[in-house]
Amino acid sequence: MNREEMLERIGDKSAKWDFIVIGGGATGIGIAVEAASRGYRVALLEQSDFSAGTSSRSTKLIHGGVRYLQQGNVSLVLEALKERGILRRNAPHLVHDLPFIVPVYDWWEGPFYGVGLKIYDMLAGKAGFGPSQLLSKKDTLEKIPTVETRGLRGGVIYHDGQFDDSRLVINLAQTAAEQGGTLVNYMKVVGLLKKNDIVYGVIARDMEDEREYEIKARAVINATGVFSDQIRQMDDPSCDPFMRPSQGVHIVLDKSFLPGKTAIMVPHTDDGRVLFAIPWHDSVLVGTTDTPVTDISMAPLPMAEEIEFLLKHAGRYLTQDPGPGDVLSVFAGLRPLVGASHMETATISREHAISISRTGLVTIAGGKWTTYRKMAEETLDHAIEIAHLGYRLPVTRHLRIHGYHNHADEFGDLKAYGSDALEIQALVKKNRRLGETLPDTSILKAEVVWSVRHEMARTVEDFLGRRRRTLFLNARAALDAAPEVAKIMARELGRGIFWKKQQLRAFQKTVEAFSIHRP
Repeated sequence: MNREEMLERIGDKSAKWDFIVIGGGATGIGIAVEAASRGYRVALLEQSDFSAGTSSRSTKLIHGGVRYLQQGNVSLVLEALKERGILRRNAPHLVHDLPFIVPVYDWWEGPFYGVGLKIYDMLAGKAGFGPSQLLSKKDTLEKIPTVETRGLRGGVIYHDGQFDDSRLVINLAQTAAEQGGTLVNYMKVVGLLKKNDIVYGVIARDMEDEREYEIKARAVINATGVFSDQIRQMDDPSCDPFMRPSQGVHIVLDKSFLPGKTAIMVPHTDDGRVLFAIPWHDSVLVGTTDTPVTDISMAPLPMAEEIEFLLKHAGRYLTQDPGPGDVLSVFAGLRPLVGASHMETATISREHAISISRTGLVTIAGGKWTTYRKMAEETLDHAIEIAHLGYRLPVTRHLRIHGYHNHADEFGDLKAYGSDALEIQALVKKNRRLGETLPDTSILKAEVVWSVRHEMARTVEDFLGRRRRTLFLNARAALDAAPEVAKIMARELGRGIFWKKQQLRAFQKTVEAFSIHRP
């Protein structure tokens, strides 16, 4: 997957596209995979890096949604559990089982949550990740020794899926490319092409050299998440917005706060939210909040009260109370919820909505990470009708995602690359210097080279934030590694000293946004 090659295709004025997809998050790239794998000609354009927005800022769970079961939304849970099983089957190098324990402190909680989670098991059927069961206090402490013991009666254990969100987006992009799709990051759509009041393409600007492209297609699909209304208003400035975004914040702590491989799920916090404490990449991820917002940004900032909320509730369920000084990184993401303005975001359904404007613009919004494939399938089915193309059956239910490997753990720190780990190891064999690690990390220099050559990494943040997750796990460590990353990337991209300085200045600001003590 090479950006220069992709740009050549985009710049070919004789190219005839069936679909243009705007947005390079989970939904947009899922649609690109869906279209390319069915044999359609698809071009995807992303204004920033792939997964730079919401799709890299999730709770890292592929799950049916215990919360939605509590709300009685059985159909959404059923769909999500089915998709959870499909994703684990198609990307076993990134999706794995994660046991969760609901700590029990009141007499009624054990039977109450036990029954609910047995229903969860039943809905999952043969695609289940493991059976739920009641645990004694002793068994609970064996699995999560740092859980608060005062008043503890036991726990309920159940199983769900965990994944690396931005790594999956990159692998999906590679899958789309392998199927014949064309994908370009840092390519912003600045206008829509219309003829006889029908959308037939886009005007896109390369954010690296400011060159503009007119790209024509039979149908245009708006899959920009929280930015959906901006594209809809390009089509019709008078259209009513339907996005109702909500901000979710996560903090990252040292592994000592939750050693082992078992997560904690708290079904009810003070304001009714669900709280998770999850082992992730040898750290602990605590989240999430659900705060209504009106300011839509690619890189939203956590609010002080959100961080305080997470620290307070983490301390309530852990023997070691975390404080601000224990936070290694903090990040926020915006959920692209669809709903009426009078509704509270905590009650708006996470189900997706597909709309088609009178000019033929197809918009997909809402949904959740776990159901990205199903959303993509449904969206493309609508777009095929708009494009007046012959229908072709979907194949993604059984399509292995790039990097597929059943035993990726054998690659150690390279396991998230799946089968690509072998290629990275081959780079080291050719050049031993690439086997050296970045300062204070286990990251090989070869990984930086690989990300530029084959994963379209264009900036220091692309690598340290999304190709590797250092920025999300430890902001200070990411800053320490940045100079060496900039040096390697500059060499690979043919950039000079000015570019390196510019990159380091920009990354310094990014690190500040991921730090709890911002200026």
